[in-house]
Amino acid sequence: MESDRIEILLEKYLEATTSIAEEKELRTYFSQESVPTHLAQYAPMFQYFSKAKEERYTKTLPLRNKRFNYTWLSIAAMAVLFFGIYFGNEYQKKKEAEYAYNETKKALTLLADNFSRGTEKVAYLNEFENAKQKIYNKN
Repeated sequence: MESDRIEILLEKYLEATTSIAEEKELRTYFSQESVPTHLAQYAPMFQYFSKAKEERYTKTLPLRNKRFNYTWLSIAAMAVLFFGIYFGNEYQKKKEAEYAYNETKKALTLLADNFSRGTEKVAYLNEFENAKQKIYNKN
């Protein structure tokens, strides 16, 4: 009869619907040495839970060192941030200068093309002037 109740409680435990009192009952049942063979596979698990509940952490925690580490960590983060801003600005200025250089190069190329076309027109005017001078000088 008790075995049937333990099986029902075990089924509820595996479905995560047991109360704290029922879990305590399971731990005490499985801490006994006489556990039926078909339930013996669960005994080590509940025995571990009973032992783990009694464990305590006894070492002291060095709280002061963590603050020291956080201080240095925040200083390092600020340094990385400042370097990022500085070198980011340098990179941005370099990109802007490169853009200005390319735009100036395009403008000067366009000016040179138009200037060479204008030089050709002046050459035609010089030929016209030379022809006019020859005509007027013959008379």
